[in-house]
Amino acid sequence: MNSLEANIRENSTKGQLNALRNNGNVPAIIYGGKDQNQKISISKKSLKMLIEKENFLSNIITLNIAGKPQNVLPREIKYHILSDEPTHVDFLRVLPGVKIKIEVPVNFINHEKSPGLKRGGVLNIVRRKVELKCPSEKIPENLTLDLDGVDIGESFKISSVKLDPEVTPTIQGRDFVIATLAAPTVMKEPEKPAEAEAAEGEEGVEGTEASAADGDKAPSEAPKGDKKEGDEKKSTDKKPAEEKK
Repeated sequence: MNSLEANIRENSTKGQLNALRNNGNVPAIIYGGKDQNQKISISKKSLKMLIEKENFLSNIITLNIAGKPQNVLPREIKYHILSDEPTHVDFLRVLPGVKIKIEVPVNFINHEKSPGLKRGGVLNIVRRKVELKCPSEKIPENLTLDLDGVDIGESFKISSVKLDPEVTPTIQGRDFVIATLAAPTVMKEPEKPAEAEAAEGEEGVEGTEASAADGDKAPSEAPKGDKKEGDEKKSTDKKPAEEKK
């Protein structure tokens, strides 16, 4: 379990909070249970190191406040709009026996042992996180799904996950899908035999030669019986032989 050092703070005005942040700290608040909300501050550097770790919002953290440990669950982080630095954190008290709602990440193992993935299948993840209702002391780190032996067309439903009897999904009444192993979106076209490619190549060459030969032919001559318009005119202009004197 991760832990953070925390200090009690009394400041609440905007100027006091900005001064706190300028000194490398982040204001935070602890709420939940019968106790009153508690204002604290934590080191920004230490906080960022935990945020960079996976599943920060679904892991219980121990806050050491004035020498007293307090288990909490991060519920919300606010960031600066420009610098993207954390500016405030809300923590929920973790109390034994009290059930809470929490989103738990889904983890897939044994990718290399899936025959469907080996044949080009695609793992289509419908839900990367599943919201659960469970006692704070029984929060699972993740939901593990095993891909060993899984083929194309198979799917993972919430019933595929082994959960503690006290841990239940918030979606009730249906066996919802978490992921499916789908067929490849693009099927590879089978390669043509070498003989077929060679035959197509020869046919293309012959067709090209035939076109070239046709292009070299001279245009056909007009039929001899067809006289030009000028020739007809000359023949009609001649006088008959008997009219000559």
